[in-house]
Amino acid sequence: MHDLTLVFDLDGTLVDTAPDLIAATNHVLEYVRVPPVDVNNLRPWIGQGAKYMIEMAIGPAHANLTDEERDRLLERYLAFYAENIAEASQPFEGAVAALEHFQAAGARLAVCTNKMERMSKSLLAELDLARYFAVIAGRDTFDAFKPNPKHLLDTIRTAGGDAERAIMIGDTGVDIATARAARVPVIAVSFGYTDTPVHEFSPDAVIDHYRDLEPAIKALMF
Repeated sequence: MHDLTLVFDLDGTLVDTAPDLIAATNHVLEYVRVPPVDVNNLRPWIGQGAKYMIEMAIGPAHANLTDEERDRLLERYLAFYAENIAEASQPFEGAVAALEHFQAAGARLAVCTNKMERMSKSLLAELDLARYFAVIAGRDTFDAFKPNPKHLLDTIRTAGGDAERAIMIGDTGVDIATARAARVPVIAVSFGYTDTPVHEFSPDAVIDHYRDLEPAIKALMF
């Protein structure tokens, strides 16, 4: 694993953030007097971002909102989420053990997420995971974000790695498209946030648990 850079997406890949993201969404729904949504109903849409989640949760009535009202709802969502970012979020089973193993084996670890950098760092710090990563790159860290390949390539470079010795691990079509455009191998997790089964995006490998990550990496790189 020496000189290998492993770049992880965050929400739906490393951390199951769904409970806190749904709580923030329901906070907005209460404000606009719309019934709360169940975690499982909104979970597939999490990977599309906060604006999309709010739209899906509000339903057809969202079309009647002005741009200013949409902006206010997003601000309300983000403020609530920032204050409650790790109330129920937890690393996926086996993720921490995998990070410890790869770090000990000499791999560079990084995060490349479309979550804002400040919130990403806050979440990982709250969960005591930030210490594993050479860089935590959010949507606003560089001048491009996923699916632009520059986001991934800049993350690898900032971590001190080489794109020719790197692997992306993600959970959505956006992650896979980003890695493909950057010409970086990509491993998808099957337990993330996507409304389309992740294998349909044709990643290089799909894993169902973090115990499967090392064999998948070895099959790609060695």
